[in-house]
Amino acid sequence: MEAVLQYVDTLKEELIALRREFHQHPEILFDVDRTAGKVARYLKELGLEVQEQVGQHFGKGVVAVLNSGRPGPAIVLRADMDALPITEENTADYRSKQEGVMHACGHDAHMTMLLGAAKALSRHRSEVNGIIKFVFQPAEESALLSPIDGRMISGGRDMIEAGVLEGVDLCFAMHVWPELPKGVVGIHRREAMAASSHFRIAFQGVNGHHSTPHLAVDALSMSVQFITDVKYALAMEVDPFQTSVLCFGTLHAGTATNAIAGESELSGTYRVFDTELTAKIHRILESRAEAIANTYGGSYSSHYRLGTPLINDAKAVEITLQAGKQVLGEEQIMQLEKPSLAGEDFALYLQEVPGVFAFLGIANPEQEQNYPLHHPKFDIDEDVLTTGAKLFVSWVRQAQAQ
Repeated sequence: MEAVLQYVDTLKEELIALRREFHQHPEILFDVDRTAGKVARYLKELGLEVQEQVGQHFGKGVVAVLNSGRPGPAIVLRADMDALPITEENTADYRSKQEGVMHACGHDAHMTMLLGAAKALSRHRSEVNGIIKFVFQPAEESALLSPIDGRMISGGRDMIEAGVLEGVDLCFAMHVWPELPKGVVGIHRREAMAASSHFRIAFQGVNGHHSTPHLAVDALSMSVQFITDVKYALAMEVDPFQTSVLCFGTLHAGTATNAIAGESELSGTYRVFDTELTAKIHRILESRAEAIANTYGGSYSSHYRLGTPLINDAKAVEITLQAGKQVLGEEQIMQLEKPSLAGEDFALYLQEVPGVFAFLGIANPEQEQNYPLHHPKFDIDEDVLTTGAKLFVSWVRQAQAQ
């Protein structure tokens, strides 16, 4: 595998150009046709077996398979493709060309690193045993209502239900992380990220004029009451020693200053590390919404994407520690104690197949690229592109050696 790792170094300029192309043309959630098309073309040029439009509900994923024809594990290496609805404030030549959309979470880097690994491993097929699936999924950042069954579906769920994990032994993914120094690989022994659950609650009332409020049912007031009641319920009904964070993100109601809103809708997320607590908070949200709708004489509807905690597998952690040491040296590997409250739908993969989600440090004070994820000035030090590609390659080597 040393030859493979050395070959990755020769791809540095190509990977930088590739990442900048992705960065200039960001796409949101499942609307990733341009991005998925470029990924698929690149993979086809490597001579891989490429499947496009993967996904049972939205069909926007890309999967490429390298089958060595020799015995060995079946491994999934995964990257995410979607960007965020954020207006970029950077002034680099490669800044986003899509107004109001940018790669503020590093998914452009994730795709680039995995494509670099795919090129290196394809060129050195004789060094590979078993099967490698290079999985590029849409909609990691959030979820949309499925056109098939109405559930809130993220890209990970869509890909898994399409069968990308069938017959797979191990799966690996990583995320660029501005909280770690450039080039450092951070790994959790067990819990790495929270179960991030998304909810959307809509209240239905009766429109009316401010001069006759008794003839209306105020949907805006129902939403406001809901926010207050839920915050109080969480403070009183959830064990304070259990980690839980619930925040509201949007509230939409009304169209006129002097009219009572007949409809309102709010959305938000809550984050915990315990599956039972995920269900309990779901029940709290439902019970408060129902009680408020009944009190006001209105009604409500709700949609949820219940989250899954991201839990690393013990054996895969050992593989990762060895892979990281091979690529970077032991001093650059950091075992992290405190999990992140951020969510990541790679948790769905780890719920089905053992694996690891690692964090690749990108903090570089000298280049002033230390803005947090989802910030309009977020950027990366592009030196990490070859580092990430090497980690993907080393994961394969170490997994094959088990």
